Amino acid sequence: MNSQFELSPTPTGWRRVLTFPLVQILVAFLFVAIPFAVVSTPINLFVTDKALKRVGALLLAAVALGGYTAYVRVMEKRSVTELSTRGAALELGTGLGLGALLFSVTIGILAGLGVFRVTGQNGWQSMLAFLPACIFAGFLEEILIRGILFRILEQWLGSWIALAISAIIFGALHLFNPGATLFAGAAIAIEAGILLAAAYMLTRRLWLCIGTHIAWNFTQGGIYSVAVSGGGGKGLLQSKLVGPEYLTGGAFGAEASVVALVVCLAAGIVLLVMAIRKGHVVAPSWARKVVRPLTHAAGQ
Repeated sequence: MNSQFELSPTPTGWRRVLTFPLVQILVAFLFVAIPFAVVSTPINLFVTDKALKRVGALLLAAVALGGYTAYVRVMEKRSVTELSTRGAALELGTGLGLGALLFSVTIGILAGLGVFRVTGQNGWQSMLAFLPACIFAGFLEEILIRGILFRILEQWLGSWIALAISAIIFGALHLFNPGATLFAGAAIAIEAGILLAAAYMLTRRLWLCIGTHIAWNFTQGGIYSVAVSGGGGKGLLQSKLVGPEYLTGGAFGAEASVVALVVCLAAGIVLLVMAIRKGHVVAPSWARKVVRPLTHAAGQ
């Protein structure tokens, strides 16, 4: 088993408090949230130009990345291996391809059922204008949900419990989005919560998760002009979804379609099987052997 999952000697005093998983999660969130609030507040209050807003979205993605990096180095006192640049391009590119493929398969099935229809086009400018928001969401949400919540819970409760909890929370957070329903929240928990946690489990890094998340959102709104988690999408194509809500996803968008749920769940299961075969499933902390420094008798 990878050394990052082994238990060290029991900490004492304040160190025990700071290494308790729920406290770790809270502190990690604060490391990201505080600089994020400092930078985002003036952008939201004073920046009205759309082009500058898009630059601001990219800046906030960098701020979230920096806050997380600072937390790991300061509090966990280790290198940020989950964001190492070695091999990052391949994993990020694979994620981008996977996210685009999964949503395109979803749209292809919906089009075959007569649910998705293209009515025109908006041009490449609309497509590119949508990209910064996708990059922002991909970095921020993966850092918070997979990098902090799932990773720390996994070290404590093991892979399967951490996956279930992080997926439920991820789905529940989407209930606050426009057009959200209980089914939409459940769909996000199942299709995205499982898929993205499995991507982290497989690689033990965040790049595959980030790439998949970015491309899934961008393909929805930036290419097919489908609502992204209830938010309006105006991308390359002009389109409409016509049919029963269990297929169209209603106002929330195709993410709440049973088609998206089945497609992404199938992909998530494949990634989980691959992670299991690589031995990347972590047991709960109470089921793992406690590793303590070796002691030697005098004279040995």
